[in-house]
Formats: sequence, C-alpha cells, structure tokens
Amino acid sequence: MENCAPDVGDNSSLASLKIAPKDYKYPLLEDPHIPLAPPTEGGDTLLIRGGFTYFHYGCDGHQDAGWGCGYRTLQSALSWIHRRLGKDEHVPSIREIQRILVTLGDKKAQFEGSRDWIGTLEEFYVIDVLHQLNCKILHARELGSPEILEQIRSYFDKFQGFIAMGGLSDASSKGIIGYHRSAEDRIYLLVVDPHFVGVPSSPQQLIQRGYISWRAVDEFPASTYNLCLILQQ
Repeated sequence: MENCAPDVGDNSSLASLKIAPKDYKYPLLEDPHIPLAPPTEGGDTLLIRGGFTYFHYGCDGHQDAGWGCGYRTLQSALSWIHRRLGKDEHVPSIREIQRILVTLGDKKAQFEGSRDWIGTLEEFYVIDVLHQLNCKILHARELGSPEILEQIRSYFDKFQGFIAMGGLSDASSKGIIGYHRSAEDRIYLLVVDPHFVGVPSSPQQLIQRGYISWRAVDEFPASTYNLCLILQQ
C-alpha cells in the first residue's frame, strides 16, 4: 500500500512545526557501509545510491537505549532523503518526531517526552509529513518468501534507496540498504543496526561489531515484518 498516513484535515499545525538546528557532541559517521565488501564473491549486488548519516542509541545525548531504535532508523532514513533531495535540512530529534506524531493525531499528548517506541508505520507517517514522499509498505509474513524477496530486489534495482524494517517477534528496528544474491542463489540483505551504544570510532568498528553487516535472509529470526520502501528516485 502507499500513502497510508492518517487524514488530519487542516494541516496548518503540521506546517508550523519547526525542526531545530542540531549541535552534536561528536561528528556522526557518514556512509559506514562503504568499506564493507559483498558477502560472497560473484553473484549480484544492489546497493543504496547516495549517502546517509548513521544514527544510533544516544548519538545526540538522548539516552534511548532499549526503546529508541525505531527513531534512530527513521533518522538515518531522513538523512538519506535530505541528500537525495539536495536539501540542507536538520534531522528531527526523538522529541521532535514524537511531537509530529502527536500533532498528526497518531499519538496522544502524553506520548511526547515518553519512552514509547515507534514502528515502521509511524516512521512512514513522519516521512510523509516532512517530505510528502510516496512509500510502499510491505507486510511480510515470511521475510524469505520469493514474493517478498523479489519486491526487495526490484526496489533496489529501481530506487536504490533506504528501507526501514521492523518485526513482531523480531522487534528490533533496522535499516536495509542493499541486496545480494550469491552464485548459489542465497539472498543477503545489508543491515544498518542502530543499537550501537557509545561513540563509534570508525566504520570499521561498526562492521567488526556487526552493526553494519550483510545478513543472509535465512538467518533472520522467524517473524512477521513490516518494511517501508521509500520511493525516492
């Protein structure tokens, strides 16, 4: 499905929302996937086009370990959108994302300032409000089903974009920024995991610790997943 954000009618209050400038305590890493080689020799690899900033637990001083992974995946996705659109815009903070969802009518007022997590649909709502971009939501009962894998492959072939993904049993939000089919027809997805805590020293550190990694689809936990495919050319 596409464009499934709530209908808020008069959106003047949304138009008045301002995203404040940010001053991070340390430079956030850009494009940490670049040093990572494909998972197998040979085969076909499709990667994200354009760059993104890696957002993770606590990267802006907001201590969200244990509940904020959906916000961090969304922030990474928004950084990619800004670059693709050529916009010099600030990525919203967790509090600003919460305020957008409250103003949109998706959440009650007490949601702002809470430690409540968000999922793939909320991530889409924020993208829609800020950038009016079409997104396709895939509901995957089995991530490894041929139909779902073909839609992911087709997405990277056409859009080379950023997928936000979350699951039911596997509730850990993550970004998907690449697709690889080995010569033996095993499928891998390039995962951006926002659960890192601390100050990452380099992309190599994230890769060595598995926060940026190629993961075989058959190694993902058995879970229902929702995927938000951002349809930005």
